[in-house]
Amino acid sequence: MQDPNADTEWNDALRRHGILPEKEKSKDEQEMTEEDFIAMVEQSIAEKASGKKDLSKATLDELDELEDDEDEAVILAYRNQRINELRAAASRAKFGDLLHIGSHEFVDQVNKAGKDVWVVLHLYKDSVQQCVLVNNHLRTLAKKFPQTKFVKSISTDCIKNYPDANLPTFLVYRNGDMVKQVVGITPFGGNTTTPNDLEWAFKQIGAVESQLVENPRAKHAVKDVLTSKIRGGGGYGSDDDE
Repeated sequence: MQDPNADTEWNDALRRHGILPEKEKSKDEQEMTEEDFIAMVEQSIAEKASGKKDLSKATLDELDELEDDEDEAVILAYRNQRINELRAAASRAKFGDLLHIGSHEFVDQVNKAGKDVWVVLHLYKDSVQQCVLVNNHLRTLAKKFPQTKFVKSISTDCIKNYPDANLPTFLVYRNGDMVKQVVGITPFGGNTTTPNDLEWAFKQIGAVESQLVENPRAKHAVKDVLTSKIRGGGGYGSDDDE
């Protein structure tokens, strides 16, 4: 009698018609877990990585083009991963512009901005030149980091009798609580402050997901020190160099 578990065309035909039960999976197949599958995919990627595109950074269109050349399971896994990443980013990209708010909007726009939403509030006046500079930079950062809510409010509308000497002022909130207060932009370069300087400062607070790896103001600090020594007549042989 023929073995019903044997891998033959006849047995396959009987299984398709329901005459024979489906063949039991082997122990190895039964014990394949999600972790095993991920490990298998990663191994397959590693084996194919030499001279080939990094699939983790491929666009959906590029993944479609690779379907004929790459293992289908690998492409499908990465495609689903990229779709989930794009959906997550899109769900968090709610803002993208610098919003002006009045004092009556403060609670709704700042304290109730949403769970885990970072809010950067700029207290300003148009009569203060550095505030004008900061507002221009914040518009740039708002477009670059749409997951962060950037808002501005006239200082004395928001806080009665707030002194102009403290402008510009940044109030950084998360989950309705103030995380950080920054008064003035002298540490960021004063009138020479750039969007990158502010981006670095907000990254240190945690308000933006910046890719900057070092303080952009650091290289300027060296130039400032040298310029100061030249103007002051100090030389490298002077007693105060150390």
